[in-house]
Amino acid sequence: MELDTVPEKRACLLLHGFTGAPYEVEPLAQHLELAGWECHLPTLAGHGGDLRQLKPVSHMDWIKSAQEKADSLANTHESFDLIGFSMSGLIAAFLANRYPVRRLVLLNAAVIYVSPVRLLANVIERLHSQNDKNYVNKNKTPASAVIEFMKLVRELKPELGHVEVPTMVVQGGRDPIVHPFSSGYIMHKLKGQ
Repeated sequence: MELDTVPEKRACLLLHGFTGAPYEVEPLAQHLELAGWECHLPTLAGHGGDLRQLKPVSHMDWIKSAQEKADSLANTHESFDLIGFSMSGLIAAFLANRYPVRRLVLLNAAVIYVSPVRLLANVIERLHSQNDKNYVNKNKTPASAVIEFMKLVRELKPELGHVEVPTMVVQGGRDPIVHPFSSGYIMHKLKGQ
């Protein structure tokens, strides 16, 4: 993927990960903007602040947040590039199958967990904690949000097999949630280049 200055204003949609906010992809956006790109970094529903805001939000709300920005870009640009980080790697694949995406970048896309057992244990622990009427901790992700995260992964994973746009897959080896094997799985499923 070229990062040279482009003659026309290219648009790029950058999507943050689960429990995160645009700050996760902001350094990349700043680099792209210096090279002449128009970057868009929406905040997904329930994200960007107190984690308790995630409790009433479903995975469909996260997808809808990204779709709204993709709709806007599709109305103003012939095509746009799309970057999805972690959970939003799958949302990005979903969007790439429905919008005029020129190129797709998946950064540590959440496809295979490092430890599904640990993830489920965290959900169970949080459910027990949240049953206590006095339990309030704005620093812990609600169990309902973790369940919605798992639903999103399960429902959107098949989207990878339909992606036909050129795709770059980037996977770090130190992600505490996403297993490094995710990149191999994704590469095997992709139809794009």
